[in-house]
Amino acid sequence: MTNKPPLKKFRAGQLEAAIWFNERKLKDDSIVGFKTVSLRKSWKDEDGTWRDAIIQLRKHDIPKVLVLMQKVMEDLLLAHEEKEEDEEDE
Repeated sequence: MTNKPPLKKFRAGQLEAAIWFNERKLKDDSIVGFKTVSLRKSWKDEDGTWRDAIIQLRKHDIPKVLVLMQKVMEDLLLAHEEKEEDEEDE
């Protein structure tokens, strides 16, 4: 990422996703443009200092992240439902 602002930003609570435009110079001195995504989570630590965790993603990473998050969400939701069913059986 550069000092330029992102093309777009999206926010949900402490999470923020941004789309960035980048350029890279190739061996033949031509310049190609491409987009990347940053995903940031912000939180306050024990001392009240704001902290950030940021990951940079390429376009081809996004479907993989979505699949992983879907699986995690399903597992968490199903585990919660199973626990509720077990409690009802008691």
